[in-house]
Amino acid sequence: MARPKTRNTLYVEQAKLISQDIYDNGQYHMILQAPETSMHAKPGHFVHMQCSPTIYMRRPMSIMRSTPKNNTIEILYKVHGEGTNALSKKKVGDEIDLIGPIGQPFKIKNYKKYPLLIGGGVGIPPMIFLAEHIKDTTKNLSPLILMGSEIPFPFKIQPSKIMLKEIPADVIASMPLLDDWGMPSRLTSLNDYAGCFNGYVTELANIWLEKLDDDQRQEVEIFSCGPTPMLKAVSELANKYDLPCQVSLEEYMACAVGGCAGCTVLIKTENGNAMKRVCVDGPVFEAKSIVQFQN
Repeated sequence: MARPKTRNTLYVEQAKLISQDIYDNGQYHMILQAPETSMHAKPGHFVHMQCSPTIYMRRPMSIMRSTPKNNTIEILYKVHGEGTNALSKKKVGDEIDLIGPIGQPFKIKNYKKYPLLIGGGVGIPPMIFLAEHIKDTTKNLSPLILMGSEIPFPFKIQPSKIMLKEIPADVIASMPLLDDWGMPSRLTSLNDYAGCFNGYVTELANIWLEKLDDDQRQEVEIFSCGPTPMLKAVSELANKYDLPCQVSLEEYMACAVGGCAGCTVLIKTENGNAMKRVCVDGPVFEAKSIVQFQN
């Protein structure tokens, strides 16, 4: 049951674990019953989860999908420490204390014709959420979702049924869920996975952008989430083609509700550079406003 709202935007919920599946390399996909969070979540939002009553610090987790009619949210995470290891031990029916939905989301309306979604590693889940939102709320768009990973993808790769003339013919690996939605996706890796582009996700994005004509390219906007070096490369790609670009930053954070200011980043504003909190002022920012990406 949800407790009273925090700051009129956040909810503290005892979310019930509906299912938890494991994939290669310690990756987990969980479905949680969290009515208030699912009702108010938007692409780019995250939750702050208590992994165990014995672990004081919560862990921020991106929301991969939100299904209000079922009161559920979906989380994809990788075990990399004590907190996420404790989370992986949770059983169906267990309750997990969480705060959500937190942060500033991606743009959710007035999309350009060719949204380009770029996700890397743990940055893939927000791109799935955004792709589903685009599918459910807009028509006559031609999105492309590119995803990169240096460990096995947390889903069964399959050849896409959606052909893309701007993508090399041998790059055919896709995420089945996106293919089922009629949304083209392509996968990249440096590990020679079958059907994947052998290189960085930004390299494949550049190939696609180069093959568009000038009119098409002017109708592209980029959305991205992933490791900081990847996001910097995405920002440089956007600058190269003078494209609007929103990125979701990944930062360690303690409170996740703006109180501790432990997740600040330097942002260009109309009044000069200012430190902004990734948790509540972000995690989504305009790429061109992030000072470290402009150096």
